Amino acid sequence: MINIPETEKKRIVIVGCGFAGLTLAKKLKNTGFQVVILDKHNYHQFPPLFYEVASAGLEETSILFPLRKIFQNYKDYHIRKAEVTSVDTINNQLITTVGNVGYDYLVFAHGATNSYFGSVQMEQHSKGMKTIAEVLDLRNSLLMNFENALTAQNEEEKEMLLNIVIIGAGPSGVEIAGALAEMNKYVLPKDYPEFKDLRAHIYLIEATDRVLNLMSPKSSGKAKGFLEKYGVHVLTSTTATGCDEKTVYTSSGKKISTSMIIWTAGIKGNAIDGLNADCYTRSNRLITDRQCTVKGYTNIFALGDISLMTEEKYPSGHPQVAQVAIQQAVLLSDNLKRKTQNKPLEEFKYKDLGTMATIGRHLAVVELPYIRFQGVFGWYVWMFIHLMSIIGVRNKLSIFISWAWKYFTYDQSTRIILRPKGCA
Repeated sequence: MINIPETEKKRIVIVGCGFAGLTLAKKLKNTGFQVVILDKHNYHQFPPLFYEVASAGLEETSILFPLRKIFQNYKDYHIRKAEVTSVDTINNQLITTVGNVGYDYLVFAHGATNSYFGSVQMEQHSKGMKTIAEVLDLRNSLLMNFENALTAQNEEEKEMLLNIVIIGAGPSGVEIAGALAEMNKYVLPKDYPEFKDLRAHIYLIEATDRVLNLMSPKSSGKAKGFLEKYGVHVLTSTTATGCDEKTVYTSSGKKISTSMIIWTAGIKGNAIDGLNADCYTRSNRLITDRQCTVKGYTNIFALGDISLMTEEKYPSGHPQVAQVAIQQAVLLSDNLKRKTQNKPLEEFKYKDLGTMATIGRHLAVVELPYIRFQGVFGWYVWMFIHLMSIIGVRNKLSIFISWAWKYFTYDQSTRIILRPKGCA
């Protein structure tokens, strides 16, 4: 068993401390529960800025914050660095890599991972952006390709090393494409004068007929125009049918020579053994009711990307974005308090606060509930909202200084290749 003090309080075990888990844990302060947080990392991370780290625009420490520092002054909170392997729902026990832990209420908020739609080749040869480890690997590999291009034996090899293919044109795909295009325009000419007029070719592949298809056609069209202005080759109504270590094959018949494939096209839930099979969807999301309760259980809940909840406006489930996770966590914290007071529980209703994406300097698209705008003002709004969402004054200052430096110097924060011993 995990060594956690026994108490007469009801114990809530939260698996994962992303947006949903962190919000729930903070909302449960001084509510009379014992809170146990399990996460395979000892930090909270900020995925909306992963693309900035991947493109060498920010230091990784700027978007990470230690969990123990967040909860230093929270009484009867217990954090354990552990991975969950299964759950014993009969005995209310969670089995982890560091021992078992009992629970009165169990909350799954451990997020999602990349879904490659069954493509073994894509899984093997592409780089994901779902964890900070994947992002750092992407940044290192990208910079290493630029270095290797200098010593390429022929033009074909040089072109392969400089070509970048991004699969999936949702917010993550559009933002990493814009960041790399900006890097291509302002940084590579200074860092690699040997390339002369040769630059990286960035391809953005999207299966649907437009980028950012969750936004309005007008915003989608603006975003595509911004990307093409930066020199990105946007291929809509096109799927990547396969790949190997040197080529991406597309449904249009086009073959793209590349050794850098970035995958942002799909995600699936991280399944946990021990739960009934019928509570999972095909994409490993947990089916919940409008009170975040997992199908078939009364004391197990799911929040955020791992959950699938439907309501009239969202018959196929809510978008897997931070605001859904945060709002679900707030509702669940209130309902857990209501349970102890024998009050009726409330149902979740998602309030869409808007969608936004940035493509580069002075280029962003923003859709708020009652207004839509693009360009310079959208870019400033995007920066302000993201900066205010970061945890910690030090992290806010670090990001602000990096952004200011990049704005005035047209230079990225860090372009250092760090690899473990034995790696090229």
